[in-house]
Amino acid sequence: MARKKLTIVGAGNVGATAAHWAAAKELGDIVLVDIVEGIPQGKALDLLEAGPVELFDARIVGTNNYEDTADSDVVIITAGIARKPGMSRDDLQKTNAGIVKSVAEQAVKYSPNAIFIVVSNPLDVMAYVTFKATGLPRQRVVGMAGILDTARYRAFIAQEVGVSVEDIQALVLGGHGDDMVPLASYTTISGIPLSQFLSKERIDALVQRTRDGGIEIVNYLKTGSAYYAPSAAAVQMALLLKK
Repeated sequence: MARKKLTIVGAGNVGATAAHWAAAKELGDIVLVDIVEGIPQGKALDLLEAGPVELFDARIVGTNNYEDTADSDVVIITAGIARKPGMSRDDLQKTNAGIVKSVAEQAVKYSPNAIFIVVSNPLDVMAYVTFKATGLPRQRVVGMAGILDTARYRAFIAQEVGVSVEDIQALVLGGHGDDMVPLASYTTISGIPLSQFLSKERIDALVQRTRDGGIEIVNYLKTGSAYYAPSAAAVQMALLLKK
């Protein structure tokens, strides 16, 4: 059976790290696309050369040409500018909307049967831009924030309580921003309600930290935004879609 083909648009921190996660999980062959000549080619080659060390098999190529992405099963869009301190996700909207629209139109031209996973911010708006630009059914255009926000929530709980992240069952609904809703009343640790481990005040603080999870990292980095967790979330979605 032919291997799956995954295209990642944007060879910056998020895109390159997504390629790394995808290769390590052997999701299939990977195409890394960027408008800057040499960057996707160099990063793809570097990652390919890690295969014998990490023992993964994948054909990994970098390109500036969307023709190389033809017949992809999944397209992950990470292209766009990143947040800096003092910026909200919405501040990126105008610039990134143009970038994402162009990317989506070119990608769907060569992969009309692909599922699109959107990472670019502001996430909810960019998912809608991709949906409109591609003309695909809504179930084939998804944003990765649900997995990312839930992961942040679980990580903060594990850090607070001192337990394994694997023991935490949680869910975050809503948009990727101030209106996200971590469902504290449905959050458990090995099946035991979170309220039996933490006070309401501490739970509320963790819920707020989850909403502010992105800007907390932006404020540390100063010149960019999160990329390990967002890329891992996108690849986790691709892995689930592969099944």
